[in-house]
Amino acid sequence: MFLTGIIIILTTTAISYLSTPIAIRIANKFKLVTDITQRSHPAHTHTGIIPRGGGIPIFIALFVSSLIFLPMNQIVIGILIANALLLMVGLWDDKYDVSPYKRFGLNLIISVILVMFGLGIPFISNPFGGVIRLDLWKISVDFFGGHTIWILADILAIIWLTWTMNMVNWSKGVDGQLPGFVAITALFMGLLSQRFIAHDIQAQTVMYLSFIVAGAYLGFLPFNFYPQRIMPGYGGGAMAGFLLGILSILSFGKVGTAILVLSIPTIDAIYTIMRRIHQKKSPFRADWGHFHHRLIEIGWGKRRIAVFYWLISFILGVASLFLGGIEKFFAFITIALVLFIFIILIDRMKQIYR
Repeated sequence: MFLTGIIIILTTTAISYLSTPIAIRIANKFKLVTDITQRSHPAHTHTGIIPRGGGIPIFIALFVSSLIFLPMNQIVIGILIANALLLMVGLWDDKYDVSPYKRFGLNLIISVILVMFGLGIPFISNPFGGVIRLDLWKISVDFFGGHTIWILADILAIIWLTWTMNMVNWSKGVDGQLPGFVAITALFMGLLSQRFIAHDIQAQTVMYLSFIVAGAYLGFLPFNFYPQRIMPGYGGGAMAGFLLGILSILSFGKVGTAILVLSIPTIDAIYTIMRRIHQKKSPFRADWGHFHHRLIEIGWGKRRIAVFYWLISFILGVASLFLGGIEKFFAFITIALVLFIFIILIDRMKQIYR
């Protein structure tokens, strides 16, 4: 199994790596680019003309490796279809800068489509012990065959997938930042998936899917690291969060693990929403103020910021292998407090020296 996992990672990494130059040419040909002289964006940190369309090689690697290494059951087919739809939304946004409200609505629809293929959250682990059941309220329907709708389980899955899509996508503002921590998170999710499986899908399949996700973003990383030659775009960023959300659902108890390993993107997203609402701005509208923007403001370079995100993800991934539910909860709270204090201090310093 270990050798197979290595083969999967290397194969998917190679497919993604070889597909990325093709995606760069496609992006340039069809003007899927970010040019700050033509398309102003308050959150961008780059200069010059940079191709978007990073979702193309990532999806190609995901699709091809899934056909090679995964059994084509209902959930896997649903994952591929949903990610294909998300790629289309991403390319649309890469070309036309779609309204964030339209993107959010499409996020919800894509999440619903995947849940209809059988992905739900029947229960979550209680950090204080035991589990919280979400599969007790159900409705049976006869529509092209018998189906069972698990009300709470399905609604929570839709909310979680839509949240992870947007939360992870927001942490792609610096060259190499996103593919590195996504690959690391997926690797640890794969290792942890062997402990307990809550869906009608083999633990080995979940692990292999995790390694495929890791390889897809590892192969893209050399082209996205500073100085980047291609950006993840909305497709690559939203797909990253979507896939990590899926992996966390497929393995019991891994929602909490995902929250811990993705502590910085999670806390950054929560703070960003709170800040925008406090400033009477739309929480959907991009601005300068994410955590990676704060690090730039205190003089950190892009390489340093990217490596910092990777390092924190790796440390928290290792910690997740040994921490129990309540320990993960307190670890996340501690990180949240430290990060909030750090951000507040930067804000105060800016006001003093302004």
